[in-house]
Amino acid sequence: MGGFFGKIGKFFREVRAEFKRVQWPGRKETWSLTLAVLVYVLIVTAFLGLVDLGLSFVVEQIVKAAA
Repeated sequence: MGGFFGKIGKFFREVRAEFKRVQWPGRKETWSLTLAVLVYVLIVTAFLGLVDLGLSFVVEQIVKAAA
């Protein structure tokens, strides 16, 4: 079992070393990218909401016509 835990320890040491090599974005870049993602999410949400309303209307008309 010592080999297993040794491998786990090595893995986490390597992960920590890799995190030190990462070039992290600055505060300004983080905020601008976050804002871009939020705007994109709002646009997609609005689009999908409109598609849902349209399809609901079409299905409702089909059901009324069939009844």
